Amino acid sequence: MTTEELPGRPGVAAVEARRALVSPGDRLRANAAAFGDKPALVFPVAGTREHRSRTFAELDAESDRYAAGFASRGIASGTRTVVMMPVGPDLFAVIFGLLKLGAVPVIVDPGMGLRRMLRCYRAAGARAFIGVPAAQAIRVLRPDAFAGIRTVVTAGRRWCWGGATLSGLAATAAAPPRPAIEADDLVMISFTSGSTGSAKGVESTHGALAEMIRQAATHYRHAPSDVCLVTSLSFAFLHLLTGATCVVPEIDFARVADTEPAMITDLVRRYAVTAMFGSPALLDPLARHLDGTGEQVPTLRLVVSGGAPVANEVVARLRRVLAAQQGRMHVTYGATEAVPIASIEAGELLDEVRPAGHGGGTCVGRPVDGVDLRVIRPTDGPIPDWSAVRPAGPDEIGEIVVSGPTVSRRYVGSAAANAHAKIVEAERIWHRTGDLGRVDEQGRVWFAGRRSDVVRTADGPLYPVPCETVLDEHPAVRRTALVGVGDPGRQQPVVCVELREGVPATQRPRIERELRELAQRHEATRNLTDFRFHPAFPVDVRHNAKIDHGRLAAWAARTRTGGTPGRPRRSGTA
Repeated sequence: MTTEELPGRPGVAAVEARRALVSPGDRLRANAAAFGDKPALVFPVAGTREHRSRTFAELDAESDRYAAGFASRGIASGTRTVVMMPVGPDLFAVIFGLLKLGAVPVIVDPGMGLRRMLRCYRAAGARAFIGVPAAQAIRVLRPDAFAGIRTVVTAGRRWCWGGATLSGLAATAAAPPRPAIEADDLVMISFTSGSTGSAKGVESTHGALAEMIRQAATHYRHAPSDVCLVTSLSFAFLHLLTGATCVVPEIDFARVADTEPAMITDLVRRYAVTAMFGSPALLDPLARHLDGTGEQVPTLRLVVSGGAPVANEVVARLRRVLAAQQGRMHVTYGATEAVPIASIEAGELLDEVRPAGHGGGTCVGRPVDGVDLRVIRPTDGPIPDWSAVRPAGPDEIGEIVVSGPTVSRRYVGSAAANAHAKIVEAERIWHRTGDLGRVDEQGRVWFAGRRSDVVRTADGPLYPVPCETVLDEHPAVRRTALVGVGDPGRQQPVVCVELREGVPATQRPRIERELRELAQRHEATRNLTDFRFHPAFPVDVRHNAKIDHGRLAAWAARTRTGGTPGRPRRSGTA
């Protein structure tokens, strides 16, 4: 059996989802029928402070026209289709048009850079391409990455490359086909950011999407009455499918850390936003802004943080803001292959977990309903089946593996990646997250860092996050990163330190002395003595918050103790 033929029956929850499966197209049609005049999307007019809206009825009708037009050009059920368009109403209409046909949108984060993007598109095996003129130019100039493309649609002015235009297809009057859709059919291919390795194409199914919608309704109480602020494309589709209104801010989705918190606050107040998702890079300045100005956001009932560990002080600030209006904040843990995996509410995190958390890592809560999570002893090689797994002991740090109806069972076109990341257990597939952690007596998951970021010293392994959470408590420190210099098994631990904005360089000797004293007070950090100040950590391109330990380790290897050379090229901003 090859890894491209991995078995895996979805399980009880997915079987139930199959029985009651409602396709994304039918969900949009139902939402249009139930509240057609309600805005589905509120989006900015470029260069102004004005916003326009598109109702559910309009989004449904427009996506129907696109679906009919795509079908006339040969796009059908199962057609993998590259979509390269900016976030906006046309993008949502195009993707819903594809989903109504059972076609499979292929989504790649543009922030990862051209070379990685082309590698992703080459692996996807797409047969159709929908993109703006600049994207079409890339396709023409790099045909090797798009060798399988047979259908081309331009969103905008068409130049020398032929094919149809989106505006031309929008004039199609025919009714689109409505193919039967099964739970195991692909709904979308989205690529990991590649911030912790090569980017991989994650196959998501209609059954998994249906289960995600159910989880959103039960765990976060998402409902049609919600107005959601959009900072993530995947969450936007989830909100639209629940019938909620999505407010799209004018931001660079590849650089969310640059978002102005005053603008976010204004949108929340202006459109009575009730829920939002954000990475720590966005929520940290927002929390500081709200805490510093005293501005109120009385309608905001829910804030969900994800994409990277979030500092307790950020959680505390947002909790104070939300508490006045009985709102809640959740910290989530997940991956492109499984969203979400675990979640914890701010009250439990701060009142029960934080007092006992020093040196224990970052608590990300309990697995959400439908996700089975286990911890196994780490190994660098593939694990062909569950019989080769060595379970971790109680409260022992190991690799986190997950299974369930929302967990992707395979990567597209990569036998090696599937062999390394998937474990077969009878008719079930487990996904190896590559993350390390443990489960405490209360069933809560504690994140300890990436398997690839462990510092392997002669005295044993040092796990990054348990050390970093201790040192991050220093008031002058924005964040720290533990890295290893030298050969595995004999690595020397180095703590990279990024100071808060405005802290002068003259304070570094004092801060280093205090960090050494702080490290001595905790078992996890007692042997850390090498501290080096860095101007701005490299971070991931998707959430601008996940620290690139590998690049910092390379930087540390080039510096002397206490050295701070020029700023390296960053993969994102923070």
